[in-house]
This record gives sequence, C-alpha cells and structure tokens, in this order.
Amino acid sequence: MTTATPRWRRLEPDQRREQILVCAIKLFGERPYSAVSTTELAREAGVARGLINHYFGTKRDLYLEVVRRMVTLPESAVRRLPKGSLDERVDSAVAWFLDAVSRNPKTWLAAIGAEGVGDDPEVDRILAEADDIAAERVLEAADLAHVVAHREELRAMIRSYNALVRAAAREWLVRATLPREHVQLLLTNTLLSILRDTFPTVRKD
Repeated sequence: MTTATPRWRRLEPDQRREQILVCAIKLFGERPYSAVSTTELAREAGVARGLINHYFGTKRDLYLEVVRRMVTLPESAVRRLPKGSLDERVDSAVAWFLDAVSRNPKTWLAAIGAEGVGDDPEVDRILAEADDIAAERVLEAADLAHVVAHREELRAMIRSYNALVRAAAREWLVRATLPREHVQLLLTNTLLSILRDTFPTVRKD
C-alpha cells in the first residue's frame, strides 16, 4: 500500500517559493489575472495564504514574477547549447525557446500581452529588461560577447528580432497560420542573417 506525499510537506524556502511560482504559472495560464484569487493560488500550491504574501507580497507581485519567469531567457539555456557551429547553436537556441513556450503557451501569451493587469509600467519594465537580457544571451550563444565596436547597434538588432519572435510565436500558438517547424525555420534563418550578414556589414562602416 502506498500513500501520497502530503502537499504540505516541509520544504526549503527556495523550494517552497518555486512550488508557489509553478502553481501560479499554471493558474494564470488557465484564466485571466482577475479570475485568479490569492486563496485559490494558496490552495493550488498547498500552502497557507500567508506564505504567498511572505514570499511574493501581493497577488500582483506574484503575477509580475510569473511574467518575469515566462519572458526572461535564463543563463542555463546558453550553457546547454551544443559546442558546434553557429548554425547549430542558433538552431538549438531557437528550439529551446519554442520548447519552453510550448510547455506553458497560454501563460507565455498572457505574460507578453500583460493580460488582465491593464497598462502597467512595471510589466513594461520587465519586458524591456527581458529583451536586454535576451540580447546578451544571444551574444554569448553566438560567441560575440566580446564585441565592443557597434555593440549597441547589435543589441538593438537583437531586440528588434525579439519582436519578430513574439509575433511568429503568436502566429503559431494563436492563429495557427504557421506550424512550429516553419516558425523555427523563420527565427533561425533571420537570426543567422543578422549575425552573419547584417551586423558584419555594419562593422565595416
């Protein structure tokens, strides 16, 4: 005979915080922000409501953390890339991103659209920071982290590319006008063109 592990088992603070965040990602993907209560979040995570306040503050603070998690490219994603050619690394990086989005597509879409929280400067700041972080991660992945000349122009190109990433993902996830393999082809070839053709031309000027 087996028994289920109680959801209230003792966890280290970082583990408990992660547990709450994972549950919030799930709930905010299923329903709009306004339809999810702190009480429900606590029940889903199997914790007392006070622990949500302890680790995150208000429901809005927790939602902002969900947004940050969903849109920020982690450093670990770059470390896991193959030690191959630029083509292989870019293709693998795009595949990693699409895999990550496909695990929580509704939550990712809600995060980039800031659904349910209205015009929120804090969300805008998180999205802008995520674009800056993504630019640095791409430079690392492409072995261009050392670039100094025209660096800000290169970062601007990658931030512009991020807008295409979001638009292409919407075509795949919302409109179903592009299958995943075509999205991967579009995003891989475009990023390679920026890194291999466009930026080198700018560096020569």
